[in-house]
Amino acid sequence: MILATDLDGTFLAGDPENRQRLYQLITAHQGIQLVFVTGRGLEVVVPLLSDPAIPRPAYIICDVGATVVDGNTLQPVYPVQSEIDAAWPGELPILDALQHFPGLERQEVPQQRRCSYFCEPGAVTDALRQTLDDLGCDLLFSAGMYLDCLPRGVNKGSTLKRLVQQLQLSPDDVLVAGDTLNDLSMYEQGFKGVCVGESEPALLEATADRASVLHARLSGCGGILEAVVHFGFLGPLGVDHELPDLNIKGKAELVMVYHRLPYEEVQESGQWVRRPPSSPNGILPTLLSFFARGETGSWVAWSIHEPRKGHTFEVHTDVDRQLYPNLVAARVALSKEDVDTFYKRFSKEAFWPTLHTFWERAIFREEDWVTFLKVNRLFAERTAAEAAEGAIIWLHDYNLWMVPAYLRPLRPDLTIAFFHHTYFPSADVFNVLPWRRDIIGSLLQCDYIGFHIPRQAENFVDVARGVAPLEVLETSSCAPRFLTYGCAVGLDRMTTAIRVHDRKIGLGAHPVGLDVSRIEQLVQAPDCQALMETLRQQLRQVRVVLSVERLDYTKGTLAKLLAFESLLDAHPELIGKVSLLTICVPAAREMTIYDELLGQIEQAVGRINGRFSRVGWTPVQFFYRAFPFKDLIAYYLMADVMWITPLRDGLNLVAKEYIATQGLCHGQGVLVLSEFTGAAAELHGALLTNPHDPHDLRDTLYIGLTLGQAEREARLKEMYQIVCHNDIGRWGTEFLEAVKAAVEDILPEDTRGAA
Repeated sequence: MILATDLDGTFLAGDPENRQRLYQLITAHQGIQLVFVTGRGLEVVVPLLSDPAIPRPAYIICDVGATVVDGNTLQPVYPVQSEIDAAWPGELPILDALQHFPGLERQEVPQQRRCSYFCEPGAVTDALRQTLDDLGCDLLFSAGMYLDCLPRGVNKGSTLKRLVQQLQLSPDDVLVAGDTLNDLSMYEQGFKGVCVGESEPALLEATADRASVLHARLSGCGGILEAVVHFGFLGPLGVDHELPDLNIKGKAELVMVYHRLPYEEVQESGQWVRRPPSSPNGILPTLLSFFARGETGSWVAWSIHEPRKGHTFEVHTDVDRQLYPNLVAARVALSKEDVDTFYKRFSKEAFWPTLHTFWERAIFREEDWVTFLKVNRLFAERTAAEAAEGAIIWLHDYNLWMVPAYLRPLRPDLTIAFFHHTYFPSADVFNVLPWRRDIIGSLLQCDYIGFHIPRQAENFVDVARGVAPLEVLETSSCAPRFLTYGCAVGLDRMTTAIRVHDRKIGLGAHPVGLDVSRIEQLVQAPDCQALMETLRQQLRQVRVVLSVERLDYTKGTLAKLLAFESLLDAHPELIGKVSLLTICVPAAREMTIYDELLGQIEQAVGRINGRFSRVGWTPVQFFYRAFPFKDLIAYYLMADVMWITPLRDGLNLVAKEYIATQGLCHGQGVLVLSEFTGAAAELHGALLTNPHDPHDLRDTLYIGLTLGQAEREARLKEMYQIVCHNDIGRWGTEFLEAVKAAVEDILPEDTRGAA
C-alpha cells in the first residue's frame, strides 16, 4: 500500500503511543510506501528526515503539490516535476501582479513554484481571481487566512495521482490522510481516505458524502491506524499481527553502554580469562560504583567473537559477584574485522581528526560508515533487550553516536543520556562530515547530552541549528566554575535546554574528574617512593619540564619540541639547567597514520640534543613507550613544570593527575596548559598558552620556569582544591542527577510522582 499523508495535524500529531505504533508499523512492514504530502516547502521538510524516530518517506510532495522528489535522494521525480514546471509562470510575474492588491502579506517560508500569502478577510476578490487566472495560476484559499498561488491544475491530489500513475500502482492501494481543507484535493482522486480526528469542519463537510473516506475518531496517527484497519489494508489479522514483538524488556534499571568491557579479556595458555582493568582509567570504577549497592544493571560493550575458530560466545557474563551482585556484562559479538573497521580505522580516521578540527586529515569511506551503522544497531538492540521499563541508558562517546537513532524507535519508554568524552567542534568543522544530519538526528533522540565544558555544548547547539529548527529553552551562566573570556574555549553563558521536533533535550557541562584517593595510594607506595629517589639522584641540579601524551597529531608534540629549541636559543642561561622529559605513548600497531609524525619528532629530538648537549646533561629525554601509571606518579612528583600543549583536546586528565600528585605532596609545580584543552576552562590557576603560536608557547614556558615561589604555591593550591572537589565521583553523580532532573522536567505534572 501507499500511505500518502499530510504532516501537521496528521502524521506528526496524535497520541504519542499511536504515533509510535504507526511509525513502527511502517518501519517493520516492507510493503508500505510512505509519501509525505504537505504544504511546507522542501527546505522545511528536510529537518524531519534527520529525525530517526520518524520513518523516512519514499517520496515527498510538498509546496502544496508543486514539488515532488524522491525521499532518499531528494532529487525531482521526472516527468511529473517537469510537467509542473511547464505550467508555472514564475515567481516574479506573480509578485509584480499582486503587489497592489490590499490585504496580502507574503509568507516568509521557503517556497518553490508557488507564492503563499497571509490573506485578510475579504481580500480574495473577483479581480484577484481574474489576475491569477490570466497568469495561468490557480488560487487556493484555506483556513480563512492562507492563500496559495499555484500552477494551473496543480495541487496535492493531482500531483499524488500522477505519481501513483507513474509508479503503475492501483488507486485501490492508496490511503490518503489529512486534516484541513488544504488536503481536499487528495480525496477527489478516487483514493481511499481518512480525515483524522479533530479535522477542520470544512474538510469533514466537503467529504461527508464520500463512501471511500473515513471520518476517524482518533486524532493524528491514531486516525490513520483506524483507517488501515477499517479498509483492511493489512488483512484480517490487522495491525497487531504486523508489528514485531516489542514488549520484551529486560531487568536493568541502569544500562551503561561503553565501547570497553569493565574487565579485560586476555588469552592465557590458549584460554580466555578475565581480570580487572590495568589501565589508570578512573571512569570504569566510577561507572561501576553505581551498581555497588545491589542495583540491577547491565554493562553493554563489544567483545570479539570468531565463530569459525570454534569459539563459544556468552552474551551475559558476571562482572564481580561480590562487589556488584546484580550487574551483568551484556556483550555485543563483533568480528575482529568489525572492530578494526569500526574503532581502529573509521573512528580514528574519519571522526577523530574532524572532532579535533583537523578535517583535512579525515578519510571518509561509505563502506566504513555502513559497518559503523551495523555496530551501533547491534549495540542498540542489545541495550533494548537489557533495559527495564523506563530505565536510564547512559551512552558514552562518539563511537556510539548512532545508537539513539536505533534505540528510540525500539524502546520509546527509555531515558537516553549521552556523554561526549571527546571535543565537540564548531559547526563549520563538524559539518564537513558527510553523515552530519544522521549523527545529529540520532543525538537529538536523547533526553540529556553532557559535554566536558560549556563551549562544547554550545558548539553542539550551533551544529543542531543547521539540521533542524531549534528553540533554546534555558540558558545559564558559566561563571564562576568555568572561565568565560579567559581562554580560547571560554564562554559566558551556555544553553542548558533546547526543543527540537517537539522534544525537550537537556544539555550540561560535566568535566570528568579523577579518583584522587587512588593517586594518594600510589604516592605512598614504596615502589613510587623508591623511583622518586632514583629520579632525584639522576636529575639533581636540573629543573625538569615534563610532557606526557599519546603519539597523535592533535597533541602538539612536534610544536612543543620546536618551542623548547627556541627557548634554549633565546635563553642560553638555561642550557645545562633545564631538561625536557617527553613521554610519548605509542599508538596501536595497526594505526600507521602516525608513522610520519613519529619520524619528524625523532628528527627534532636528535637535532636539539645534537646542538645543545653537554657532558652530563641532555636537553631532551624522549621516551617512546607506555609507562605504568605508578611510575608516572613519580615523574609527576619530580616535575617542576608540567607542559601540556595539545592543539585541541576534549579535556586532558594528565593535567589533573599532575595537580593531584603535586597537591598531595605539598609541591610547588607549575602547570603550563594549552588554552585549547577542556581543562583550561576549569583549572583556574594554570598558565595558559596558545600552542599554535610558537612565540607564546616558548615565552609561557619561560614564565613557568621563572615564576616565584609564592605564586607557584597559590596557583597549585587553587587547582588542587578544584581537582579534589570535582573528582570522578562527583562527575558521575552530578551527571546522573542532571539526567533525572531533565526527565522529571519533561514529564507531565500528574505522572511525576509515579516516575
